[in-house]
Amino acid sequence: MPFCHAELRAPKPKPSQYPKLLNTLGDHIRKRRVDLGLIQSRVAEQIRVNTTTIHNWEGNKSLPAIRYIPAILRFLGYNPFPPAQTLPERLAAVRKTLGLSQHKLAESLGVDPGTLQSWEAGQHEPTGRNVELVERFLKSATRQQKAPPEFPTSQSKTSGPK
Repeated sequence: MPFCHAELRAPKPKPSQYPKLLNTLGDHIRKRRVDLGLIQSRVAEQIRVNTTTIHNWEGNKSLPAIRYIPAILRFLGYNPFPPAQTLPERLAAVRKTLGLSQHKLAESLGVDPGTLQSWEAGQHEPTGRNVELVERFLKSATRQQKAPPEFPTSQSKTSGPK
């Protein structure tokens, strides 16, 4: 009708592959990928894994190995893990953020991997010189963490290798 001018406005619905809840790291990866308009192979290139790995993470069929956590955090642009409150939580969180296994961190601290595992589990606390080692590690690791580099923001901006 020419005399009736109605305009309906509503936010565009999210794509069907958009996660409803962000419960897992895979959910966060999928959300970020969809928000950026990227295909899984582009994300795989950025994180340096294969496309099947991204598919499995997003589908919550597998969990990322610790060595991939730093690249995932750079891709996300934020840390989706809950903030660590206690010393065991802080120690485990910083170790994972850096992509270190318990064995590698224990080796760099000069302690037995079982000792580190008991610290992270809250079964024991560092004593003596180990208190200083852990504090130094946590301080230096916090300083090392930098802002994530820019990743391509959309499919159209991702051209092949230059």
